[in-house]
Amino acid sequence: MAENQAKPVAAATTSVQPKKSGNLISWVAPALCIIAGYCIWRFGMGNPAGFKSPDPAGGFWPHHLGPVDAFHRIYEGGIIVPLLIGMLLMTIVFAIERFLTISKALGKGNISNFIRKVQYQLANKNVDAAIAECDKQKGSVGNVMKAGLRRYKEMISATDLDTEQKVIAIQKEVEEATALELPMLQKNLVFLSTIVSCGTLVALLGTVMGMIRSFAALGESGGGGDSSQLAVGISEALYNTALGIGTSALALIFYNMLTTRIDNITYGIDESGFTLTQSFASLYK
Repeated sequence: MAENQAKPVAAATTSVQPKKSGNLISWVAPALCIIAGYCIWRFGMGNPAGFKSPDPAGGFWPHHLGPVDAFHRIYEGGIIVPLLIGMLLMTIVFAIERFLTISKALGKGNISNFIRKVQYQLANKNVDAAIAECDKQKGSVGNVMKAGLRRYKEMISATDLDTEQKVIAIQKEVEEATALELPMLQKNLVFLSTIVSCGTLVALLGTVMGMIRSFAALGESGGGGDSSQLAVGISEALYNTALGIGTSALALIFYNMLTTRIDNITYGIDESGFTLTQSFASLYK
């Protein structure tokens, strides 16, 4: 008897479909940025014309001496410099990629105004007009709201479920749509957060390697007479630190700006789900 009296449960099917999106940039961009960083270091900063005593042998890491300006002096920071330049390029590339993606996800118009328009249409029991507002918004909040509104519309005419079950079905639809939208917004942010953490450490490695070379050269020459060369060597090594700190700071700024935008979208999605469930519970008891 207990089984016969059990309430029917909401259907498990969902209208939300996974989005097809490649992530080729996360594989290609880092490699291209490192290669570009090496080219800038080797052929730009390491251009023989920028040194008083260029290394005629060339090769992977020519031993040029006497840089004529600060740009070419960075070359003598060593092989860590192209890695730092690559990280700087990665910061710029992924920041631009995320800004474009998140700007598209924000959709058209103000999110709060969009939710108020949907609330107005639902208060007048005009679900189709509310769905039309979602089509105009064209953002992540609109996508989630539209998925919930479709289930909302189905639940209005459903006769085999009580109000509580209908609200749960709408809420589940919103949660499934949210689970598909949010990963798209957060993708590739890991590169920026990693650069924030590792940029300074990589720079410090370059600085330490440069200072080891400087002190080793000073020891081999007998000390005192080459103290000026030691100072020059240390200053060159510190270019690594400056480049690494600057890269980490830039990555941190971009990361915070992007996560703030994502938080605004997430708040809008949460508010849209609350709007749908509260509206249905109050209008279709």
